Amino acid sequence: MISRRNFMAGLGAGIVASPFINILNNRVCAQPRQGPRRLMIFFSPDGIVPHLWRPVGNENNFRFPENNLLAPLSDYRDDLLVLDGIDFLTGNNHEGGMAAMLTNGNGPGTNGMSVDQVIARHIGADDRFPSMEFGVLTDPWGASIQTRMCYASAGQYIHPDADPRRVYRRMFGGVSQDAQVLENIRLRRRSILDMITGDLNNLHRRLGQMERVKLERHLDAIRSVERELFPDNDAACQTPAPPGRLNKDNYAAVPQLLRSQIDLAVTALACEMTKVTTIQLSHTVSPVVFSWAGNTEGHHALSHAPDNDVANINQLVAAHQWTAQQFGYIIDKLRETPDPNGDGTLFDDTLLIWVKELGDSRAHVCESVPFVIAGSAGGLFRTGRYLQYNSVPHSQLLVSLCQAFGMELNTFGDPITGEGALEALS
Repeated sequence: MISRRNFMAGLGAGIVASPFINILNNRVCAQPRQGPRRLMIFFSPDGIVPHLWRPVGNENNFRFPENNLLAPLSDYRDDLLVLDGIDFLTGNNHEGGMAAMLTNGNGPGTNGMSVDQVIARHIGADDRFPSMEFGVLTDPWGASIQTRMCYASAGQYIHPDADPRRVYRRMFGGVSQDAQVLENIRLRRRSILDMITGDLNNLHRRLGQMERVKLERHLDAIRSVERELFPDNDAACQTPAPPGRLNKDNYAAVPQLLRSQIDLAVTALACEMTKVTTIQLSHTVSPVVFSWAGNTEGHHALSHAPDNDVANINQLVAAHQWTAQQFGYIIDKLRETPDPNGDGTLFDDTLLIWVKELGDSRAHVCESVPFVIAGSAGGLFRTGRYLQYNSVPHSQLLVSLCQAFGMELNTFGDPITGEGALEALS
């Protein structure tokens, strides 16, 4: 008679070995001695009006005039790197820009993976959450090239969670339980992978190289689920109060939803649940009306207002400036949160970058797409500067982000867009 244990082991081997996925098999390298420990990406939609976004001045002596889209960041100027003149070469217009923004298309080195995921595999593979994706109004239009920015591979979306209360339950659902109860649960629910190690090793030896890669990736995915369900460091993190009850699809609730998601993202970093977070505010072609900023038209419609439409331009400026205030709030939250690994705060060694999918929103182009980096990324970047590039491919920026975390690569995405990192960041 077959024992229940042997039956489950055999069943587990079949379940684990069957649903293979062809995902890039990246290697994890040692972390750099200098540079950032964490990555946070903040997205807001629909490009900019270039002459209203660009600072006044030169590299080391610049300012944001009162009507500038970045004016709310004036007090943070010395901690910023404002990047201008960066072009997307693998996507244009709203949809193309959204797809290319973090991927630079598809290439043999990344297989269409977005930069957050490449970095997560490098620095966060053993974390409870290798990465966490926070959304605000990212669900109403469903999942498509317009509404998703993170990719596990070409065409494989990683969906942001737009419900702060659901995110909270995912992060803290079991923290308040009795420690002994949690330990008993862990003992009772020993990983089925441990039960069937021998069978899987035998199967691994019989598979070809391609099948081995697929099996290993599937096992990694299952181990990731295990880490989420049974984290080892829950007790080290104090559980914050849960977010209030909000309708995640209510446009009018965006200010409260965004603040809740920012707070949770910073908490996830502080509690060492993850090292990689993305915060996505809506999506390209965003219909959101920023009514709390005095807007009466949808954001996308306003983004196409000509200069002589003074009323709508003023509304657009108010929407962008409100968003800049939220980026400032992220900086403040990171500054006030102690670094769990020692002295200083999270801001000291977090690479924080604000990204967009378009340059000039009126022209629907991905030329001179704006980027803003906040913080020195662990002393790696020299801040307080406005860097004006001359139509450099944004693959160089993505390479720079990876190299900041100690990764040895020289291209990102489609290699036809060129090699090398962005100059003058350090």
